[in-house]
Amino acid sequence: MKSLLTAVAVLMIGVLSAPLCAQQTPSSAPATSAAEIQKTIEAYLRHLYAFENDTKLTFGPFTETGIPGLLETNIELKQGDTQQSAKLFVSKDGKYLFRGELSDLTKDPLAEARAKIQMKDAPVLGDPKASVTLVEYSDFECPVCRSLHDVLRGLLPNYPQVRVIFKDFPIEQLHPWARTAALAGRCAYQQDPKAFWKMYDFIYDGQDLISAENAWSKMNDFAEQSGLAAGTFKFCLASPEAAAAVDASRANGQELEVTSTPTIFINGRRIVGVDAHIIEQYIQYEIAHSKTTLKK
Repeated sequence: MKSLLTAVAVLMIGVLSAPLCAQQTPSSAPATSAAEIQKTIEAYLRHLYAFENDTKLTFGPFTETGIPGLLETNIELKQGDTQQSAKLFVSKDGKYLFRGELSDLTKDPLAEARAKIQMKDAPVLGDPKASVTLVEYSDFECPVCRSLHDVLRGLLPNYPQVRVIFKDFPIEQLHPWARTAALAGRCAYQQDPKAFWKMYDFIYDGQDLISAENAWSKMNDFAEQSGLAAGTFKFCLASPEAAAAVDASRANGQELEVTSTPTIFINGRRIVGVDAHIIEQYIQYEIAHSKTTLKK
């Protein structure tokens, strides 16, 4: 099916859209009720994109944004097994709708993201005092995440100023063995934090050899090659503690509105996907900025 989120993004790309209907209440009129706004938005989207009854649109609550006259909500679009979501902004009079990011120019645009990232009990590679922190939300079965792994393998030796934080974000709807691999990484970390990065390499390097059918045996093989105690590792794989740690990592990603992997934050700057040039640009900027700061 056509990507629902793409359809919404085409309509609302961060600028005010056309009025939701040709004859709408003037902006000076009293605020329209949430139910009326929801009804208007749904009718508008269904008409524009020919969404029939098999496409379900579910709205979250309409909440204040802090900007007079502007509300925000989340809309979830579902058709069959496909489900996507988007944040929308709408004027209180129900006249205008747009999608994008609201930026408060009085605040550090990266501070909110940095504050939300949970780094406690997450695998760390590099100098703990590094001036640049690259946080990677990844899925071990994701081919693009493997590409990021390869990019970082070539890039990091050139930048000792960078530390990497790994966060699990398995997307089980697409990748049937991703959660098993996430549990394996977590169990390696719990037994020996340094062994996590051996597992990290083994899983990504062996991605093409892993399947839903052999994932458990492959993870145990990788654990043995990483020098981990087999019995402890197997016990951990089935433990509620490992499962809870993976779930907490994924929930943290959702709090940061991570919807696809890999999603990277470099000192708070978000990158979705893999662009080696942009990754290096952000790293170099932060290194230069930290040197400038130290000179002041």
